Amino acid sequence: MKRIGITQRVDIAAKTGERRDALDQRWHLFAKELGCLLFPLPNVDASDAEARLTALDLDGLILSGGNSLSYLDPAAPDAAAERDRFEAAAIRFAIDRGIPVLGVCRGMQMLNHYFGGRLHPVRGHVACTHSLDVGEDFAQMIAVPVNSYHDWGIAADGLAEALVPIAQDADKNVEAFIHADLKVAGIMWHPEREAPFRMTDITLVERFLG
Repeated sequence: MKRIGITQRVDIAAKTGERRDALDQRWHLFAKELGCLLFPLPNVDASDAEARLTALDLDGLILSGGNSLSYLDPAAPDAAAERDRFEAAAIRFAIDRGIPVLGVCRGMQMLNHYFGGRLHPVRGHVACTHSLDVGEDFAQMIAVPVNSYHDWGIAADGLAEALVPIAQDADKNVEAFIHADLKVAGIMWHPEREAPFRMTDITLVERFLG
């Protein structure tokens, strides 16, 4: 059974101010459909990332959704700089070892940022669905419409040079990409939030983490 690490969002408890790592329980159910064992990763200091990830002996890495990237607005209530630093270290670790990486929503944005791309604000992409223009090679693995829960997007000219778009929305924002050379991919929708889970999403994630 494949061992997949998955990053977690940072939530702040209103009463205590505790910064808590959190993961939607549906991710574990989705991983079960993949035949994978999921390991939630804490947002520890980036200097501890290599030792922790090495000990887990992972076969794949998922960067989950939630939290805005802190460079966009460090004062934003959902910004979590510690998560950004940990995920950057985790991406480096995975790439150095040839471990597949999949970014979902914020995770896709993080990958684009990591490789030198840019984000821009989008409207009308929260708690809705929309269609996509999907590349021929992936048409059978991406069912439309897709769900949408993000305030930031990737314009065509904001995509990092090493990344190849495979799906775009009506405004040409990139909604899915692969890396030209590495085992790295990103999708902007949340496969774990579909009920029931879509077989197309399962097939797509299996391909990316294979």
